[in-house]
Amino acid sequence: MNEQEMFWTNSFGDRYRQNNEKFDDDLQVKAWGKMLNSIMHDKPNTILECGSNIGRNLMTLKRLLPSVKVSLIEINKESFNLAVKNVSPEHSFNGTILQSDFKNNSFDLTYTSGVLIHIPPYDLYKNMAKIYNYSDKYILIAEYFARDMESKIYHGQINKLFKMDFGGFFMDNFSVNIVDYGFLWGREYDAGGFDDITWWLFKKKN
Repeated sequence: MNEQEMFWTNSFGDRYRQNNEKFDDDLQVKAWGKMLNSIMHDKPNTILECGSNIGRNLMTLKRLLPSVKVSLIEINKESFNLAVKNVSPEHSFNGTILQSDFKNNSFDLTYTSGVLIHIPPYDLYKNMAKIYNYSDKYILIAEYFARDMESKIYHGQINKLFKMDFGGFFMDNFSVNIVDYGFLWGREYDAGGFDDITWWLFKKKN
């Protein structure tokens, strides 16, 4: 496990989990309704979150899509245990995205939200490839945007948060079409846990 991954398994990951418990449920539903609006005619029946924390996003998706079956990957052990308790996933894995071993094309929708920003650039393609391969149809990425790669100080730590055009990088490296994209302005969505997040929704090419 590299330094970046260890960062999320230790006490900082525990503090991050505690912050994740405070978000506004209705704002989360509104945000996810916006991000998935373009495919609500083709609602996903199976969803995998890569980096679930305690499962707040998946709890929201179960409100929005009551019949959906959810699965998750989470690196922090305590957060993983809470997520499993909170959402009763069909499949679950405690570890990194790269360590996970689900079957390819297993989920109608795979996604990350605020996860890729914490992956070192040299590991980004390999993580995206896992997310792409696990999806049978749709992939959603919701992360901080910058035109060029930027490394930002994160809670006093260096090389723990990166901003870039994740959507452009994904399109350039994988066989997908863009379905929709947008911006969750922190002025409206901070309380829902989406602080100035840019999101991209893709569909795999046949």
